[in-house]
Amino acid sequence: MHDTLDIRIPYNKIENSEFIEKCIRDKKKLGAELHFRIVKKSIDARKNTPYFQLRIEISEQPFEEIRREEVIKTIPILSGADPKEVIIIGAGPAGYFAAIECLRLGLKPIVLERGKNVRDRRRDLRSIQQQGQVNPHSNYCFGEGGAGTYSDGKLYTRSYKRGKIEDVLRLLVAHGAKDDILVDAHPHIGSNKLPGIVSNIRNTIEEKGGRVEFDTFVTGINMHKNKIESVVSDDGRIFKAQAFILATGHSARDIYYLLDQNKISLERKPFALGVRVEHPQALIDEIQYNQNPRSQLLPASSYKLVCQLEEQSVFSFCMCPGGLIVPAATSSGELVVNGMSLSKRDSPFANSGIVISISNEDVDKLGYKGVFANLEFQQKVERDIFNAGNGSQAAPAQRLVDFVEGTSSLKLNDSSYIPGLYTADLHKLLPTFVSRNLREGLKVFGQKLNGYYTNEANVVGVESRTSAPIRIPRSPITLMHPQVEKLFPCGEGAGYAGGILSAAMDGQNVARSVANYLQP
Repeated sequence: MHDTLDIRIPYNKIENSEFIEKCIRDKKKLGAELHFRIVKKSIDARKNTPYFQLRIEISEQPFEEIRREEVIKTIPILSGADPKEVIIIGAGPAGYFAAIECLRLGLKPIVLERGKNVRDRRRDLRSIQQQGQVNPHSNYCFGEGGAGTYSDGKLYTRSYKRGKIEDVLRLLVAHGAKDDILVDAHPHIGSNKLPGIVSNIRNTIEEKGGRVEFDTFVTGINMHKNKIESVVSDDGRIFKAQAFILATGHSARDIYYLLDQNKISLERKPFALGVRVEHPQALIDEIQYNQNPRSQLLPASSYKLVCQLEEQSVFSFCMCPGGLIVPAATSSGELVVNGMSLSKRDSPFANSGIVISISNEDVDKLGYKGVFANLEFQQKVERDIFNAGNGSQAAPAQRLVDFVEGTSSLKLNDSSYIPGLYTADLHKLLPTFVSRNLREGLKVFGQKLNGYYTNEANVVGVESRTSAPIRIPRSPITLMHPQVEKLFPCGEGAGYAGGILSAAMDGQNVARSVANYLQP
């Protein structure tokens, strides 16, 4: 007998299995033998005392544990003398999960990654943080694992129709993630844990018969009529295959230009742009939990905010409780910030992107034209913010109330941002309509969260890589580019995902479409 029920318990009882069992028995008339496990856990902090909302699965028989080795065994080793090959450009969540799915379907994935493996990539991240030097092929966006490796490992998605979320989560657990991610309503892994998981996934791909090539930057495409036949790397190597999956991430601007040069159609896509706001984590805990200090039984608290103004919607993005602000530029001469958290989320700071939606019409009004209009506007903002500084990755910042009221900040609060902050009139550095709507939105957020609107918070610029400003079109049925046979756009860079989970599921879906194309 298997059954499920929902119970609500005080937060301080979460580790008390006897109390949980009593709650189950009070709700269900059960025999002496009872086995239970939590299958979903979320926090309800709407009242003064936080509660955990639990979904419990109960049984008269013991539950089987997830065995990592059994999950990996479901990925077969390639057999046969000449398996069909699929080139996958990009080793982020979309690319790696596409590779796993290819192996499941008997196809040989060859992953081409412009950046370095996850171990060597760390040196380039230190160079950005400490010397302000940006390697255009190895940074917080490019390199093994893509932007997902250093974005906290948040596994949130609303895209339940995209695929089997549990399959992606189980694969992550099989490669080293804690099995808590199968239970938590808002699971995350942590940027300190993801590198090991990513390298384990690569090992599985290679052990099962796939291949991963690092330091392989695609600079050329060879076409025959309307078919892509091969791609060329910057060192002259030519890679031929029966199909090509393009999973290059939302910051691979050079790939968009390469496609355009080959007359492969692209589309403009709305995106979002704004700032990153950093509060003391203790303040957010006090607002959300009514606790300071926070109980060790509770995770660092988070928030999700949105408001609709007359002109634009303003919303929080990629909120990182107990997190860090990091420099996310992918080229010299630009400044971009993003957020991440380690697995324990134990930084004294909480940060979140606060952004506005940017429509095609917004950009048109500024005089930009053509398919690259949104990208060019995004890039100009990043360069303007960089040029306002001293040529380093130090970021301009203002205290929150000062930013909203248009007052210069004489000093700034402590920050997690290692390259450092400098005081600047950020409300003037941002485009006028962006600044105006952000300031109005922050006022509304202060009304929604009592205590949020405070000069204890810094506003840091600029948060601009929320999503791709370009979409690479594809057929909704075949997932192939409508103009170019054998080319399958995929993931965030193609405009079809927005985070680790949705990108991973899109990679799986595209791999299945490739298999249908090659093995109908």
